[in-house]
Amino acid sequence: MTIATLGVAVPRTLAITQPFDWLAAGWRDFRRAPLVGAVHGVLLAGFGWLLLVVAEDRFWFLAGAFSGFLLIAPVLAVGLYAVSRALERDEPAGLGLVWRTWLSWRGRECYDWRLVRFGLLLALAGTGWVLTSASLITLLAPVPIATPHDFLAHVVLAREGFLFEAWLALGGVLAAPVFASSVITLPLLLDRRIGVLDAVLASWRAVLANPVPLGLWAASIMGLTLCGLLPALLGLPIVVPWLGHASWHAYRDTVDASSFPPRED
Repeated sequence: MTIATLGVAVPRTLAITQPFDWLAAGWRDFRRAPLVGAVHGVLLAGFGWLLLVVAEDRFWFLAGAFSGFLLIAPVLAVGLYAVSRALERDEPAGLGLVWRTWLSWRGRECYDWRLVRFGLLLALAGTGWVLTSASLITLLAPVPIATPHDFLAHVVLAREGFLFEAWLALGGVLAAPVFASSVITLPLLLDRRIGVLDAVLASWRAVLANPVPLGLWAASIMGLTLCGLLPALLGLPIVVPWLGHASWHAYRDTVDASSFPPRED
């Protein structure tokens, strides 16, 4: 597949309340194509339940698996971006479109590895977070942390020290560049023939041009994801498609990528 190297994805100026418009548009898309959203949400929730069963008493394995799960989930939501794009164009949007979208990553000349490369970068970021947080907690925790109960009792609910607060602050520091690198990257890769580096740089430029609205968007993603995770992952079948569709609208409003040729399925 030939990737364009000329052109710039120009960031637009966003209103502070724009993320709420994206959530509203994402919800409308979910209601217009409920089967596609439900399939994505149930599959991701099922994978999460499998992780809980396999790693129930192995806290660091569970933490690593879920970190990778949360970072790779946007890659797996590519089908939802394709559905939102089709709805935007008044084209048919169903499971067949999702299947064709994934198959279409085999280009005319060679396989299009852009999603794979970006997914690997996200997985690497998740691994770095787990190793860094493990080092922090191993160094500062009063007892060895081996199970989720240990983490809850001796880190989250510890009466002395600020280990949990330091752990959260470290997570925020490490999550910020990952968010800046990925907030519009995947929908942009789906929509346009653009290289991974150019897409990541476009995402960074968008964040630097609109730090407050996109900061609110990051907080919205985090809050809704936590709502989906806390009740035994039962909220994921709703939260996953909702955020997936909303992310497409975030991309469309945040940058003008018309200087890059469209990526046709």
